[in-house]
Amino acid sequence: MESNENEDSFQNISVDLNELKLSEKDVHSLEKQNSRIVAEFKANKLEAEARKNWDLFYKRNETKFFKDRHWTTREFQELIGDSSSQDQEIREKRTLLEVGCGVGNFVFPLLEENLNLFIYCCDFSARGVQFVKDNPLYNESKVKAFECDITTDRLLEELGESSIDIISMVFVLSAIHPDKHQTVFDNLARVLKPGGILLFRDYALFDMTMIRFGPGSKIADRFYTRQDGTRTFFFTPEDTADLGANVGFSLTENQVVKRKTINKKEGVDALRLFLQAKFIKGNES
Repeated sequence: MESNENEDSFQNISVDLNELKLSEKDVHSLEKQNSRIVAEFKANKLEAEARKNWDLFYKRNETKFFKDRHWTTREFQELIGDSSSQDQEIREKRTLLEVGCGVGNFVFPLLEENLNLFIYCCDFSARGVQFVKDNPLYNESKVKAFECDITTDRLLEELGESSIDIISMVFVLSAIHPDKHQTVFDNLARVLKPGGILLFRDYALFDMTMIRFGPGSKIADRFYTRQDGTRTFFFTPEDTADLGANVGFSLTENQVVKRKTINKKEGVDALRLFLQAKFIKGNES
C-alpha cells in the first residue's frame, strides 16, 4: 500500500490546490475518465477481494517493487525523539505502530538508524507480513509484525487501548475504500496514547497518477482501480482535517507538497503531489 517513488532527493514545496493550474491535456484526461465508470458489481467485487488482490501483488513482486524509505526521519523528525541524553537506556523507549507496512520498506531503514523505538507493524496482506518476518533484520526484541485489517477491531485486540506513542500511515489510507476512512481513524485513535502523534502521507488530488488513469478505472470521485485490482484514493487537506477532527485530533501540519518526476529517456516531466499531515491526540479523544 505504498508509493513506488524514490524520494531521497525530495524537498517539500507547499501547493494550494485551489490555485493549481492544470494543462488542457490533463483536464481532458480527467474528463475522459468519466466516459466509463467502474460498474457497481465490479466495484463490490474489488472491495470483497481487496485482501486477495494485495496478497497476489506481493506474490508477483515479492520484495522487489517498493524502494526502502530512507527519507522518513527527515520528513518526520518526531521519529527521532529526544536526543539530549546520549544513553539510550536512560531515555524512555517509545512505541511506534507502522500501519500498512508492506514488506518493511519503512520499518527496516528505521531499525538501521538504531532509534530508541519498539516498532509494531501490520499489514492487510499475510504474504507481506511474512516477507517482513523473513527479513534478516527482523528481531522481535525490536519489532513485531502481524496481519491486521485496520478497518476492524483487530488493532485494539492486538495492542490494547492507548498503548502507542507514534503511528505512521504512509501511502496506506488511499488503498482503502473511502467509506472506511473514518473507521480507520477511529481505530487508530483508540490505540494512540493521549499526546501521541499520527504521521500521515498519501496521494493528493491531481497527482500525476490520478490524471493518468484511463476510462474504466474510476470507481467513484477520486477513487480508482489499477489493473491488478488494487485501488487508490486522492486526498485534499479538507479530507484529512475532517478525519482528524472527528476523533478529537489536532493538526500540527496539513499541506499538499510537490516534486517533479523527470525522465528524459521516456519523455516524462510530471508533477507529484502528496498530502502530508501530522495529528496530535488530545486527552479527551
